[in-house]
Amino acid sequence: MITPPRRQGEYADREIDCQEAMEPGFQAIVDCMMEAGWTRGEIMRSLRRLIAADTMTQKENAKVEAQIAIARAMMGFGRP
Repeated sequence: MITPPRRQGEYADREIDCQEAMEPGFQAIVDCMMEAGWTRGEIMRSLRRLIAADTMTQKENAKVEAQIAIARAMMGFGRP
């Protein structure tokens, strides 16, 4: 079970709480990867690349969603 945030919205230690909630799963992934034969360095580099790829994907998705919203607004602009 993943621990949820202590309360809704922003608060001072929210990111620390998130890290603590993620820690057991993160360690489990690292342990499984090492048992499979990957080195800690390979695992950490791969995680950084996955994070970078996810960040890029999120940015591109936001751009596409904005373009779709603009196109929809423009299509409806001239309608009576």
